[in-house]
Amino acid sequence: MRVDRLFTDVRLATMAGHRPGLGIVEDGVLATRDGRIAWVGERRDAPLFDAREVIRGEGRWLTPGLVDCHTHLVWAGDRSREFERRLEGASYEEIAREGGGILATVRATRAASFEELVRAALPRLDALLAEGVTTVEIKSGYGLEPATEYRQLATAAALERERAVRIERTFLGAHALPSEFAKDREGYLRLLCDEMIPRVARERLASAVDVFCERIAFSPEETRRVFEAARAHGLRLKLHADQLSDSGGAALAASFAALSADHLEYANAQGVQAMARAGTVAVLLPGAFYCLREKQLPPIESFRRAGVPMAVATDCNPGTSPLQSLLLALNLAATLFRLTVTECLLGVTRNAARALGLEDDRGTLEIGKRADLALWAIERPAELVYWMGARLLSARWVGA
Repeated sequence: MRVDRLFTDVRLATMAGHRPGLGIVEDGVLATRDGRIAWVGERRDAPLFDAREVIRGEGRWLTPGLVDCHTHLVWAGDRSREFERRLEGASYEEIAREGGGILATVRATRAASFEELVRAALPRLDALLAEGVTTVEIKSGYGLEPATEYRQLATAAALERERAVRIERTFLGAHALPSEFAKDREGYLRLLCDEMIPRVARERLASAVDVFCERIAFSPEETRRVFEAARAHGLRLKLHADQLSDSGGAALAASFAALSADHLEYANAQGVQAMARAGTVAVLLPGAFYCLREKQLPPIESFRRAGVPMAVATDCNPGTSPLQSLLLALNLAATLFRLTVTECLLGVTRNAARALGLEDDRGTLEIGKRADLALWAIERPAELVYWMGARLLSARWVGA
């Protein structure tokens, strides 16, 4: 078999659904051709290969490239003072109502040029890539008016040209109500649904639409309206759901067959069952939970019993999750949410790809999938969850 690259002497964590657990192959071989996986399996079963390049793993672990399926990576400004305020006792909601929070970042991001946004975002992206991440979802939502929202999405697209990474763009114009529409919610909803969403779809600026459904942001009724507009224009759906209160967001997301519902600390039993029926992924964001010092845990056991797939992401953002390490997010998910090692690692590979609607394209080591790969200097996959701050990555490939 003619192939471009042949990986030998590797232990594989394939994450494939037809194999138990992490889909481990202890004595593995993987071959790639034209940027996709051409063969994967046990060395004893491998055919003869004619490879342009042979990479000997020396017993290291090869996994799919990691997927960070929820980030707000593109922004300007600094909100470390809000971190101090929270340490002094102010709540997230109090800060938001005083003009801080999301709106503070909106002001700074509106004032930033395209070049400034790219320059600010690249170090954050590089931190993720250094930990084996090959796919990153980036949301807009710090413009809340057409020009800056489109500039954020253009910045996200530019990052893919600057680095070897795959960027999935999500339009989050319904992140907060901008100050100029403080007394005209209806006017902003019309702007979102009648102007911004149609243009995002027409110009392919993003593939999905997200909404922050919460009492300090958008109501379930308003969320439904945005979702209906997005669906009418062929865009996929995601939802910031039930983070600070039980607003029925999980069930609402499921009723639209959303790709994912994210945060979910206050999701109720009906919402969990609805997500299970719809196949909606629960994206867990332990960085925000940790930074906000929340006490209400997501209903992890209910997700398990119902068979809801769980993903883990950084939620990298300037206000509530200044987290630039997906591996640390795994440790937090295990420590704070009591996810198992298997749940954590599936949560940044197979299930994270599913949360972006990409499960047929990446997230596992299977024939036909993209050859986005990470090679790790570890003895056991559990080390990817166990270590905090360790440099574990040996190499990564995007379309090997």
